[in-house]
Amino acid sequence: MNFIEELKWRGMIHDIMPGTEEQFAKETTSAYIGFDPTSDSLHIGSLVQIMILVHLQRCGHKPFALVGGATGMVGDPSGKSKERNLLDEETLNHNLSSVQKQLEQFLDFDCGENSAEVVNNFDWFNGFSFLDFIRDVGKHISVNYMMAKDSVKSRLETGISFTEFSYQLVQAYDFYWLWKNKNCKVQLGGSDQWGNIVSGTELIRRKGEGKAFAVTTPLIQKADGGKFGKTESGNIWLDKSKTSPYKFYQFWLNSSDEDAKNYIKIFTLKGEEEIKKLIEEHDKTPHLRLLQKSIAEEVTTRVHSKEDLEMAIKASGILFGTSTAEDLKSLDVDTFLSVFEGVPQFEINKSDLSAGILDVLAEKTQVFASKGEARRMIQSNAVSINKEKITEDFKISEDDLLNGKYILAQKGKKNYFLLIVS
Repeated sequence: MNFIEELKWRGMIHDIMPGTEEQFAKETTSAYIGFDPTSDSLHIGSLVQIMILVHLQRCGHKPFALVGGATGMVGDPSGKSKERNLLDEETLNHNLSSVQKQLEQFLDFDCGENSAEVVNNFDWFNGFSFLDFIRDVGKHISVNYMMAKDSVKSRLETGISFTEFSYQLVQAYDFYWLWKNKNCKVQLGGSDQWGNIVSGTELIRRKGEGKAFAVTTPLIQKADGGKFGKTESGNIWLDKSKTSPYKFYQFWLNSSDEDAKNYIKIFTLKGEEEIKKLIEEHDKTPHLRLLQKSIAEEVTTRVHSKEDLEMAIKASGILFGTSTAEDLKSLDVDTFLSVFEGVPQFEINKSDLSAGILDVLAEKTQVFASKGEARRMIQSNAVSINKEKITEDFKISEDDLLNGKYILAQKGKKNYFLLIVS
């Protein structure tokens, strides 16, 4: 497989330095991407860069994932409108450890010559004094050169601190260090990183008298102009404690047709012909959402697990009438609460369960405004407890409690209520 050709048909190249394709064709080549440890989880925006490394390794080259233990203390101004809060060392180390574990889910660290490696730039910046840095590194890159970069120019009017201004040079040194010590000849990254990356190639040329290369990927834009990876509730994270597998699965499932045609190339490992066939099938029956399902299944499995995917599919059926009481009972508590986030909730005592169902739904809670309304809807077969239709003489028992404390009440097709039993 040709790495650059693979990226081209997937639409994953924005800029490429002359000679890069020839370098990959010539020999097994080491390349790296930097990941910013501003959180203890990567989000799906980072998934684009992770997939680049996956493709790099599949094409026989060696991937390095750099986690910025040092640069995380500085802050990258690229694409930012204001200064970021700086992290303390304890938080940073926690984030670094978490991010490294996530990267290990995608890359093979034991496959011989092109085994992946994770490196931390704190290892070479620790002990590097400020005076040594400005003497040995700073003298090779002019201020004029640094100010010409978009990441700096865009901030000059609003103000940029010396700390963030220096980031470009710090990242450039990362590339130089990896080139010198790890024979790393290519830096990969998002298009907003182009200025920082070419500063690295320039430092390698001037300080090391060597040659290095650069490839950047487009920043993903949704067809409707919205920001990729963002929802009303915030980022879509790779860590299941921050974004449940159900919500993660739903994000991909709810993609527009236009976006899905783009996402399936970027976020899956399906080949070109397979994707063409899938798109053709999808266009014939768009209501089946074949593309969205295919992406959601593959990405959820890779980021989480097959079991998490099955749980997410099960959970997805609950709100859309295709599930059973057994499906509901099989959900773990996190998935269950994720599915019914935002649903009206009522707290009741365990002792209230002995009351009749009319009392529970109309007096102990406000699922119904009155017993009369509750009775009429039960008689018309429009009320369910835990996805099973009930009659007037139904009584809730402790056996009905989901995860030991929840009851799901439903009136009509779409109105859900969560009863929390204490």
